[in-house]
Amino acid sequence: MGKLKAFMEIPRLEAGYRPVHDRVKDFSEVEQTLNTKQRKEQAARCMDCGVPFCHWACPLGNKAPEWNDALCKGEWELAYRLLNATNDFPEFTGRICPALCEKACVLNLTLHEPTTNRENEAAITEAAWREGYITQGNYKRNGKSVAVIGAGPAGLVAANRLNKKGYNVTVFDRNEAAGGLLRYGIPNFKLNKTIIDRRINMLCREGIKFVYNTDIDLSKLASTNKLPGQDDFDAYIVATGTPQARDLPIPGRNLKGIYFALDMLAQQNRILAGADFPKDEIVSAKDKDVLVIGGGDTGSDCIGTSHRQGCKTVTQIEIMPKPVDGPDDPQNPWPNWPRTLKTTSSHEEGCLRRWNINSLEFLGKDGRLTGVKVQPIDWKPNPDGGRPLMVAAGKEEIIKCDLVLLALGFIKPQQPVFPKNVVVAGDAAAGPSLVVRAMASGRDAAMEIDKMLR
Repeated sequence: MGKLKAFMEIPRLEAGYRPVHDRVKDFSEVEQTLNTKQRKEQAARCMDCGVPFCHWACPLGNKAPEWNDALCKGEWELAYRLLNATNDFPEFTGRICPALCEKACVLNLTLHEPTTNRENEAAITEAAWREGYITQGNYKRNGKSVAVIGAGPAGLVAANRLNKKGYNVTVFDRNEAAGGLLRYGIPNFKLNKTIIDRRINMLCREGIKFVYNTDIDLSKLASTNKLPGQDDFDAYIVATGTPQARDLPIPGRNLKGIYFALDMLAQQNRILAGADFPKDEIVSAKDKDVLVIGGGDTGSDCIGTSHRQGCKTVTQIEIMPKPVDGPDDPQNPWPNWPRTLKTTSSHEEGCLRRWNINSLEFLGKDGRLTGVKVQPIDWKPNPDGGRPLMVAAGKEEIIKCDLVLLALGFIKPQQPVFPKNVVVAGDAAAGPSLVVRAMASGRDAAMEIDKMLR
């Protein structure tokens, strides 16, 4: 600990967001930064607990007390080395991780003011890039090759780990650039894509080969243990994520104006990267009343993107009850992750939010969406156990809208039976989850492949 009583004397200070009136005009990152003195003070608040529940809560096992101690003493390079030992790409998690470690912080239990681990993580990594602590590695090759299918968080971590162990790694992806949902799902105002490019360029220089615009038939890999049209590999990692979005098959689904969330988010990110789309294919919220169906992070990203595209109004509805509006969750007590009401930067920009709303029918005129018929509902215990039963709790009503974005999550893919030298990682194995969990899974997959090929 750099300062024994810092947690008693220094309050939690977050960097905060750019002003709403400013940030909704562009897609630049909304989060601000603290100065060096403030950041070191925030790191000093870490108590270096005898039992570090932050370490327990982090899927990657990040040793926050250790790198916070180095940071508060001004030892930035040591802080990065400690952080990077468990986290391959802390510049990603430092921006988009929900920070499970902070909810498990003892200061969250006692004061509801945990150490700012996530922001500290981002600051440490940016300093490492700026000061040249991150340098190109040259690794002795062992003569064996591994194919990684999917360039999302899990695939990138697996590729990075195996490359450092001397394997010849080739990463295949169906998109035109690496990153997966980091690039095509998360808006630039949360994660600027130059951050991804910077890391991918380093991985390329270190020897990883990337092959884009290549859609791999996993059924053929399962049956032949080969990638059609590609060289043979000693082992394979399948990290293709969860590409299938959950649909809402109610009457009127074929009306124009109804899109999956990623139809908008991915297209907007591609446009910002310089891509062109025919006018009739552009998904835009400009001058429209937008309805986002789904209350999670993807729905929040749709709200922020709609504002930046110039929408008239945004409404977000969720079929589940409103979470507890408070720091504590009686159903998930500390140090577990509390399922409490989350208000994001996008929500702050303006949005009507409603819970316990069931969608009944899409309404339209001349083939175009004009509104959605919904009904307030409630949930009652199931006498047979299992999922609660949905019951009507109010009259049907119509929400006027001319753009609906479906943010209902993703469906866990059913994988074929692969040969023994194929390992499935990330969301492709466990279903949709957090980026930090996908990264942990990619690390585990690399360890499994290395053990197998040794």
